[in-house]
Amino acid sequence: MSITQAPPETEHAHESLDGAVVKADFPILNQPLRAGQKPLVFLDSAASAQKPQVVIDAMSDYYARVNANIHRGVYDLSEAATEAYEDARRKIATFINAQSPRECIMVRNTTEAINLVAQAWGKANLKEGDLIVFTEMEHHSNIVPWHILAAEKNLRQAHVHIDDEGRLDLDEYAEILRQEPKLVAFTHVSNSLGTVNPVKQMIADAHAAGAIAVVDAAQSAPHLPIDVQDLDADFLALSGHKMLGPMGSGALYGKKALLDAMPPYMGGGSMIRKVFLDHTTWADVPAKFEAGTPSVGDTVGLGAAIDYLNALDMRRVWAHEREVVAYALEALQDVPDIRFFGPTDAQARSGVVSFALGDLHPHDISQILNEHNVAVRAGHHCTQPLMKALGVTATTRASFYVYNTREDVDRLVEALHDVRRVFSGLPSSTTAAARADGPCRQEWDAKTFDG
Repeated sequence: MSITQAPPETEHAHESLDGAVVKADFPILNQPLRAGQKPLVFLDSAASAQKPQVVIDAMSDYYARVNANIHRGVYDLSEAATEAYEDARRKIATFINAQSPRECIMVRNTTEAINLVAQAWGKANLKEGDLIVFTEMEHHSNIVPWHILAAEKNLRQAHVHIDDEGRLDLDEYAEILRQEPKLVAFTHVSNSLGTVNPVKQMIADAHAAGAIAVVDAAQSAPHLPIDVQDLDADFLALSGHKMLGPMGSGALYGKKALLDAMPPYMGGGSMIRKVFLDHTTWADVPAKFEAGTPSVGDTVGLGAAIDYLNALDMRRVWAHEREVVAYALEALQDVPDIRFFGPTDAQARSGVVSFALGDLHPHDISQILNEHNVAVRAGHHCTQPLMKALGVTATTRASFYVYNTREDVDRLVEALHDVRRVFSGLPSSTTAAARADGPCRQEWDAKTFDG
């Protein structure tokens, strides 16, 4: 597929998605097996999704045929690279139904997008004593930037807690909004619980209270249709690597009036109109927020991923995911001592299933699953406040996506039965829960750097 080719027409949009057929498009899921090895069951897409061949090809094609710096050269390669980059921006804008591609700022990931809002909009518009609000279920990327800003500007903070079902306490949210916050930030879909929040209503309520709304869509953009105009979101952030695109790609959507009024986040090349020795004037959006040479190849890859998702049809993607997670919630109940976190209704959650298995530590569970070539996540998932609210230090998380099937769920269930067999009768002190390095170690430690 050409890097600038329009997405193919969606075929059979009324039909259900076949995860096995989709899986064939992903080289990493179809690698040659060693003797006795079972095929990989990848259940960690909430962390980072795998890439279809068309995305890999688009990036390879860009670097092989088009690679050049953008927005600067008048020669053919530079103009082709610029067109490929801006074509990807147009695809992102259409994917989320932005009014204009100018409302889409290219960033590396959701984390960078939220930091951009905090440091640009927040610094310019918030003052000492102003109230900002976020929730107990947020990823650290939608907590820490606000902590940094609150400390710097002496802001007040309020937090919306969860109920026993892993849903936000909307009555508490309404009470907090009566305090007239200036900014409310919340996730569309919880990365740890799978909870799908009623963001359209939450945004409307925030606006009625005089606040702007920042939506973390890292876990929703890959899985369900998004319409920023219908939601009336002020800002919305997404990551390419969670939606079949490459790492290092992502976007921040912002209403153009807000972006126009905000100061730049970083200074340097590309984001200027004119530079003098004593002052600088800024370029129009989106360039104002894209200082320096961007990751053009990764952005092209994200555009190809959006083409691929459009061809699948996001309505079918979302329906498939709910079908698989409904089957998983039912099948996993066959595993003794399993306890789920999050909504029990599969129609109220995404393809994330976090669970505990007796008193076994999630790291031990994931290690045994790995021996069955089943890849899941174990840890606090960058949601430590949420883990505290759940009364645990970590969970095991299986997350499903377009290439997962009922057979993958069956493999997970089979492997969990083996986990119970392995640890049957062993004292709990033999598990990772008692290890000195702690049950929720960081993703890397000193050994990463010291050899």
